Amino acid sequence: MLAKPILRWLLPFVVVGGSYAGYAAIAATAPEKESTKDAITEPTVQASSLFPTDHKVVITSHGELVPFEKTHLSAQVSGEVISWHPNFVTGGIVKRGEVLFTIESDNYEASVLQAEADLASARANLIEEQAKAEVAKRQAKRLSDKQVTDLYLRKPHVLSAQAQVKSAQAALKRAKRELENCKVVAPYDALVVERDIGVGQFVTSGSRVATLNNIEVAEVHVPIAGFDSAFLPESIGELTATVTQQGVFSTTREGRVVRDLGMIDSATRMINMVIQIADPYGVDNQQPPIKFGSYVEVSFTGKELKHIYRLPQELVKNRTVWVVNGDNQLQPRTVTVLRAEGEFLLVGEGLEQSDKLVLTLPEYPQKGMAVQIAKKSDDSETVVQ
Repeated sequence: MLAKPILRWLLPFVVVGGSYAGYAAIAATAPEKESTKDAITEPTVQASSLFPTDHKVVITSHGELVPFEKTHLSAQVSGEVISWHPNFVTGGIVKRGEVLFTIESDNYEASVLQAEADLASARANLIEEQAKAEVAKRQAKRLSDKQVTDLYLRKPHVLSAQAQVKSAQAALKRAKRELENCKVVAPYDALVVERDIGVGQFVTSGSRVATLNNIEVAEVHVPIAGFDSAFLPESIGELTATVTQQGVFSTTREGRVVRDLGMIDSATRMINMVIQIADPYGVDNQQPPIKFGSYVEVSFTGKELKHIYRLPQELVKNRTVWVVNGDNQLQPRTVTVLRAEGEFLLVGEGLEQSDKLVLTLPEYPQKGMAVQIAKKSDDSETVVQ
């Protein structure tokens, strides 16, 4: 009976002893641990070679499409409106030279006939006076010099007849012009903004009858921020621009940078550049129209920057980037950021071509930390310019 209590006391010690003996045997046969120094490995980073390049700055801004020219059309003669062009309505498109409306012309046709008759009469009178002057000239040969005067030779009469012919010619020209003005034509390809007349309406000379917007050319006035104005080209010359209207169906046109507005906006302290677009409504080029009032994006090239680096923005923190130097050590570099363009920063000073730009930093980067540069599977390196 005493054997069972004794076994209960001894059994735990036997198990523990056996476990320790087994551990000792395993430890005796296991290889010796490597040193702590050998266990620490250098962190691996991805890096890119750096090559400076020349880069033309791209300036982007936004603005509203506005008419290059607006005309308040007026009647040049008085009379009753007898017809008008079917497109001569608000929102209509009319072509250069098309007759917009017609004024009753009977009286003006009669004026032309009257002027033609007056001119014929003046010319006949001139012929008669010239003939009389020729007779007087022949008769003067038998008279003394004192008796031969300009009046005797009928010179004043001839000059007066010549003046009457010129006056009659001018009157005929005016009459024909007034007859032509009975048909009012479009001065250019135009959008009809407003029309103030109808058939049967009597209009007077000089009265406003319509408002037209020129659609042969349109303009966009875009503000240029102060940080962009430093990169404007010194001469715009033949500088082209890309004009884009965003939307479900994006539309892109080529434009020309033609001038600036010549003054600084007092509210924004910005200058405004003017970009012209030909045929914005697609009358001739058959492109989708960009209508007046549309908000568009404009981009064009500015100055060319020499010897700069184009870096992804996420790699530049507080104007600092990390590089791997020739000794494969991490080094922070303070760089000069010239400007941002989309997802990139244009960097001038602060980098050396021998540096490699770190793309993936260790968790706790330190200046002088030794690192290894990872190679891509194709054994090539990314190049950042």
